Formats: sequence, C-alpha cells, structure tokens
Amino acid sequence: MNDESDTRHELERFHRRVTHGAKLERASSTELAPEVLARFLNALADPTRLRIVELLAREGELHVSALVERLQQPQGRVSTHLACLRTCGLVQVRQDGKYRFYTIADHRIPALLALARDLALPYAAAIATCRVAARRCSSED
Repeated sequence: MNDESDTRHELERFHRRVTHGAKLERASSTELAPEVLARFLNALADPTRLRIVELLAREGELHVSALVERLQQPQGRVSTHLACLRTCGLVQVRQDGKYRFYTIADHRIPALLALARDLALPYAAAIATCRVAARRCSSED
C-alpha cells in the first residue's frame, strides 16, 4: 500500500471509531459527518499543532528533534501533537532506522492554511476576544 492509501485507511478507521455507537447521519463517499470534520479542523485549532503544520509546510520534511528545537517544546509534547496530526491525516511519517521524519500529508494543506488566514484576518480582533472559540483552543504551551 502507498502512503496515500495508508492515510485514507487510517482516516476511515478513525471515522468508524469516532462514530461507533453515535447516531450520526450516514455519510456518502463525498460527504463527511459534521462531527468528524469538526475533529479534523480541531486538529488545526491547537496553536502547537498549527505551528507544526506551518513549519512542515514552510521547511519540508523535519525530524522530531528539529521540531522540538524550533517549537521550544518538550519532545513528549511534540510527539503527542504529531500523533494527533498523523491520525487526522495532516502529516505523514517516514521511518529511517530509529529516526522519524514528518512531512505534510497532502499538498492542499498549505492552501487550506492560507485560506483560513485570509478569512480570519478581517475579523482578527473579534476572534481574539471570542470566549467560545477560546474554550475550544488550548493556550500556547
């Protein structure tokens, strides 16, 4: 199996796990349950995870220790965020001996981030004061 197929299978397993036992509308092959899409977007809502994705988009493939250095975060915390991003299909990992290298999983992700920035910019002050959105996002740790 190739990386794209592996990622698709991981997302399908994640979707089954998330929706197991829940009363959700059945999604067609071109639709996605709103709860699953919300979790996907929530993966980008964390400031540390967003910084990881932006670093990978800007710099390309990076080793975990390079991310730890650039983020000034403990290795365990960075690895936890990377696992979330990988599960949600945003990054992919390449094993080289005992080292793990991460890259953006889909070439459209940088465009998604650019669109989000463009959409948020006119409302930046209001977004910064939105208490509901603040509860959903963790503080930058």
